[in-house]
Amino acid sequence: MDILSDILHVAGMRRRLLDLHALTPEAALRFPCERSFGLHTVTRGRAFVHAPNLDEPIELLTGDLVLMARGCVHLLSLDRRPPKRSVTVPIARFAGGDQTPVPDSGPTQVISAAYQLWHDPLHPFLRSLPPWFVIRAGSLPQLSALPLTIGLLDRELSDQDLGAASVTHGLLDALFAFALREIAQRENQDAPGWNQAIADRPIRQVITLMHGNLAHGWTLDELGQQVGLSRSALAERFRTAMGDTPLNHLRTLRMQKAMQLLSDTRQPLEQIAQAVGYQDAFGFSKVFKRTTGQSPRQFREQDAADRQLPFRLQEA
Repeated sequence: MDILSDILHVAGMRRRLLDLHALTPEAALRFPCERSFGLHTVTRGRAFVHAPNLDEPIELLTGDLVLMARGCVHLLSLDRRPPKRSVTVPIARFAGGDQTPVPDSGPTQVISAAYQLWHDPLHPFLRSLPPWFVIRAGSLPQLSALPLTIGLLDRELSDQDLGAASVTHGLLDALFAFALREIAQRENQDAPGWNQAIADRPIRQVITLMHGNLAHGWTLDELGQQVGLSRSALAERFRTAMGDTPLNHLRTLRMQKAMQLLSDTRQPLEQIAQAVGYQDAFGFSKVFKRTTGQSPRQFREQDAADRQLPFRLQEA
């Protein structure tokens, strides 16, 4: 079980390459990221990221990458000074195929993407990501995954050869995953949370078991037996590493999966309840409403209505 891939799949991640044709010295680009993570990488020249929660602009040089968490509305410009004029980037404009843009702006070339995660609440790992995370080109080995992926993506966008749209989408997914991997490796391992939990082998095994079979009626005793820990030892070690109890975390994962099933399938409520470890729809519905603030029926109706919104990304 690949935990990160499962998290992103269940979260319903959608991605789009963004059009930077309008990036000029006279105007900045505004990125509305209320429900999206954003990513910018400079393949030539330099650019600056401006945002209200930044003390000073983030300067990006050739090979640098910045990942901003969900909700970090920001401006991208060619000037360190606060821009006087900005143009909002319509993140839902490009759906792939021959519409895929070649983002080139004279001496500066930037590749930008949006990774939309529509539903709330987010998985704890995604919720814990820092608002801004910069990866400098000089901090990475030349042949490591991130610079190689950026180079391939830059080439595909420039060449627009056969199958470029499919290759570009795959490279965008890889780029996002590699960036998240860097965050997981570099962020503070001492504080309770996802990074510390994954670094603790038995706790990572427990989380993997949960992700792998949410329908199973997991108990502390059984989870402890699977990883060679007593019930009490597992509870204490899990709370120390994750900052949460095992069963509460399991409940969170089940609600994440339930949101995905309600959104992407027409399965009846009883079937969804059983798929995420509940014996009946009534008990499942109570927990779901307590978690999301909506009943499963309300959530499904709202999701169907949201799909008509122009800024919600659809599957590419």
